[in-house]
Amino acid sequence: MNQPLPFGAGGHTGPTGPAGHTGPDDLTDLTDVMHKVAGGDKEAFSTLYDALAPMVFGIVVKVVRDRSQSEEVAQEVMIDLWRQAARYRRESGTVSAWAATIAHRRAVDRVRSAQASADREQAQAARAHQTAFDQVAEQVESRLESEQVRRCLRGLTELQRQAVTLAYYGGLTYREVAEALRTPLPTIKTRMRDGLIRLRDCMGVTT
Repeated sequence: MNQPLPFGAGGHTGPTGPAGHTGPDDLTDLTDVMHKVAGGDKEAFSTLYDALAPMVFGIVVKVVRDRSQSEEVAQEVMIDLWRQAARYRRESGTVSAWAATIAHRRAVDRVRSAQASADREQAQAARAHQTAFDQVAEQVESRLESEQVRRCLRGLTELQRQAVTLAYYGGLTYREVAEALRTPLPTIKTRMRDGLIRLRDCMGVTT
């Protein structure tokens, strides 16, 4: 069923909207309507849709927050009600309560999916950055004996040059470099990163 949701049009603002629209008292018993929907009655589904769509949207938008996504999720909920109508049982509660449960579950799923997608993108970006950094470090290290590197090292700040030299000539860890230079570890990491980037640019190293 691809009937458009009435959100933002025609005055539908929710289950307690303008006069003539569905209110909470009208949602108490839609059992007969649901049974007809289960039998494939499209008119019954239109009735169900008009009764429940504002409530469903209200539940979804409180969880999802984004109106456009909420409209999509609410549409999916109404499609679920059409497809799953035969599974409804009166003893499980009212039709509106059943619809509310489905709406909340769908909304939570959308939020979790969006968060998971954002986390994956962030992790992927972090891995890509670290990979590129490691490649530069590896190529710089492999050329440390060359005159070109020594010349490029002279172009670094004193702290950058000392940190890079201790790490790649002396084989010290970041923490050991920080202790040797009596400099905070975060500062050493930053100087090492900036130093390697300047070496890359000076040497023409590509990633």
